[in-house]
Amino acid sequence: MTTVARKRFYKTAAAVETDGGGFRIELDGRAVRTPAGRSFVLAARALADAVAAEWAAQEDDILPASMPMTQLAYTALDHVASNRAAVIEQVVKYGETDLLCYRAEAPPELVEQQARAWQPLLDWLREAHGVALVVTEGITPVAQSADVAEGLTRAVEPLDDLVLTALASAVHSSGSVVIGLAMLAGRLDAEQAFEVSQLDETHQISQWGEDHEAMARRDFLRAELGAAARFFELAR
Repeated sequence: MTTVARKRFYKTAAAVETDGGGFRIELDGRAVRTPAGRSFVLAARALADAVAAEWAAQEDDILPASMPMTQLAYTALDHVASNRAAVIEQVVKYGETDLLCYRAEAPPELVEQQARAWQPLLDWLREAHGVALVVTEGITPVAQSADVAEGLTRAVEPLDDLVLTALASAVHSSGSVVIGLAMLAGRLDAEQAFEVSQLDETHQISQWGEDHEAMARRDFLRAELGAAARFFELAR
């Protein structure tokens, strides 16, 4: 992703329909290109409008951190499109160590919270995608069936590059391919995904309080999941 700020150099930003289909982003009537020099054309009008709105909202400086739809679109076009197999493999690999499979042994209230929040998602994954993950207590790695990787691959492979990009972001931010797929299916919204993925941390905060570093990390993860959820909606 692009992270370096630069001065705003344009007056207008717009999404313009192309002759070949799709919508390109234009600044002062000139087509924007991705950081890798690719054509910045998006298939979904809603997503292109959202990207153009991010460019239009910039003030004296262009701040990439304030442009999550643009950054995810760049990632899809510059990285995911040419590395689909590797990205799919990375997403599927989370099934080997998925957050929802590693339960606390104590205290009882956390054990109950995890079971109440996590087990229905694992049950949904089994029903929706035929993937049954093994659950364990503690942090010692537990082996998953070879069927898990096959089932998750079947779920992920049909996704287009844009949706796959958002899924990979959601999975990475939550630590769970189950949570990512549940967001994609509309079973979890961004805030629910954040809460479910942060159960352990939230419990620790309730016991010991929250420091500034932990707060910053949680804010970052909440924003990442929010961006992924919005991108899912706009890219369809």
